[in-house]
Amino acid sequence: MVLHLGSNIMVHKDKIIAILDLETTRNSQISRHFINNILKGGKIQNIAEQGKEKSFVICDTGYYLSPISSSTLLKRSTGSNDFDTLESLKK
Repeated sequence: MVLHLGSNIMVHKDKIIAILDLETTRNSQISRHFINNILKGGKIQNIAEQGKEKSFVICDTGYYLSPISSSTLLKRSTGSNDFDTLESLKK
């Protein structure tokens, strides 16, 4: 299954390593240093409008700044979706 990160970007759930809340990571010096190093390398894909970033998604295929909160992404990743519901109705 895939997870919608915002701005029409979707990643396979099994490719996601971590979803971090940006507000929380700003309070940690280690997390800030990690994100700043990735930013300097130009490896982050910012899919949010400037100032609207809410979560930092680490995938084995890249890094994303998402406009969707980490808690919403978590709910989406663990909840069933319409496709799961349709498949269960077929059985």
